[in-house]
Amino acid sequence: MRWLKRILLAIPAILFGYLAFIYLTLPDVRSLRTENPRTTAFMELRAREARLRGQEPKRVQTWVPYRRISQQLVRAVLVTEDARFWQHAGLDYEQIKESMEINLERGEFARGASTITQQLAKNLYLSPSKNPVRKLKELMIARRLEHELPKARILELYLNVIEWGDGIYGAEAAARTYFKKRASQLTAQEAALLAAAIANPRIMNPGNPTARLRRRQQMVLRRMGAVTPPPVVATAPAGSPEPAEEAAPVPPVLPGLPGSLPGQAVPPPVSPIKPGGDGAVQK
Repeated sequence: MRWLKRILLAIPAILFGYLAFIYLTLPDVRSLRTENPRTTAFMELRAREARLRGQEPKRVQTWVPYRRISQQLVRAVLVTEDARFWQHAGLDYEQIKESMEINLERGEFARGASTITQQLAKNLYLSPSKNPVRKLKELMIARRLEHELPKARILELYLNVIEWGDGIYGAEAAARTYFKKRASQLTAQEAALLAAAIANPRIMNPGNPTARLRRRQQMVLRRMGAVTPPPVVATAPAGSPEPAEEAAPVPPVLPGLPGSLPGQAVPPPVSPIKPGGDGAVQK
């Protein structure tokens, strides 16, 4: 009995020590305030997978600052991936609760609740594994990203590193690959196609959309609303290349679409935000 008591008393201490180890070994995200990542964990994973198949790793990526990404794409991505992006601090507890209820009701992992910040944490530093420890690290890194970076910088990083096809990373590479234009020039329809393909970018091809992808595109368009949000400027880190030409004006959403989003609205910040700030968002 004495040994059992000692073991039971030791378990909390062991768990605390393990959590402390995880926290202390998390990546330092402060460099992302002023530097763009040269690679990501997902890019390295895809490169290893290609080599195992005997293929040369493919990587198409052109970094662009947030202000040179179409606000149509920004809104479409927010609608599909994280409607409460401007409100939460890295974790969307309402979505987590809803997802848990749906998963329990269906008896399977049918729906996730990852925010854009969590997806960025996973892309930059982790893996697609569903290991609970990996998920715990993702949550911790997401909170750290929200603490150290402004919202606009988080969105800028996300839109430049996410996968949009085999070896295609970021909005600029996707826009040029599928539509032969810059990310700043994407129309509402093109933005909706790209956003709809994020769920399975290695299967869904925005350049040659299936009927299923077209249906998802129409759903995204219906939710995007008819009011273009004002652009949010995120200053590019020193030394990052910038296109010489000015960004094209944001085109209007197709006529006949609803004037507001169903359910939770997606209001962006009103004033520009610069990396390295306190991360506050003006409503």
